[in-house]
Amino acid sequence: MAERGTLRAALAQMRSADTHDANIETVAALAAQAAAQGAELLCLPEVAGLMNRDAEAARRQVVAAADDPFIAACRDLASTHGMWINIGSTPVLAPDGRFLNHSAVIDDTGAIRAEYDKVHLFDVAIEGQAPIGESKRFAPGTEAVMADTPWGPWGLSICYDLRFPYFYRRYGQEGARLIFIPSAFTVPTGRAHWEVLLRARAIETGAFVLAAAQAGDHADGRETWGHALAVDPWGTVLADLGREAPGLAVLDLDLTRVEAARRQIPALRTGRDVPLRRV
Repeated sequence: MAERGTLRAALAQMRSADTHDANIETVAALAAQAAAQGAELLCLPEVAGLMNRDAEAARRQVVAAADDPFIAACRDLASTHGMWINIGSTPVLAPDGRFLNHSAVIDDTGAIRAEYDKVHLFDVAIEGQAPIGESKRFAPGTEAVMADTPWGPWGLSICYDLRFPYFYRRYGQEGARLIFIPSAFTVPTGRAHWEVLLRARAIETGAFVLAAAQAGDHADGRETWGHALAVDPWGTVLADLGREAPGLAVLDLDLTRVEAARRQIPALRTGRDVPLRRV
């Protein structure tokens, strides 16, 4: 079956709360708004389902993916509105007792078509801030994942994955026409790096990048950068939701621009692996 050439996508920005119920209510409103505008796909940010850095409070709420109330609600919303949903991510239980930063693509019948666990964890030490060690609470995912859809392949990733270009080059080489990068970027790193990295990943892969984002001051004390972005395969920013949340932008994506960009600059197939010589 031929891949569809256009996709109406809704890009969401949230200020996620520290309970599932509050976030389900927000996403239900966003889904209804997106459906009213004819969206075929809704993209949610990282930790859309639960944003709670209180370890004990989070532990009382986080369950296995199969039992997660946020994922179940997204499946119901996708079926109700006849719309695909990328859930962004939500924490679920890992086999080792930690959490997984878990994403899923749900089709318009409510079926889960792909699942992905964040591979690259945010273990950083920004000057002037306390170190952040995501791996203390989260286990890393072990594989990249692409979802086959009527619009062609979609690549899944989450937030800090953004800083590893080889990860996205693989998606481009495997034909991904669209790549999700749902995020909850910090303000210092967002101000310095967010837009330039997203544009670079789109240019390098010749794919559309949809980066739903968290924004503002959260109930658990965190502040996130916002600026949910949609970027086309030439690196042009199609939408920027700024610092306000929640919000929604609905865009018509001409997916044939993926093939056009890759035809003009065929970097995905002309790269060369060469040895390094130090002198």
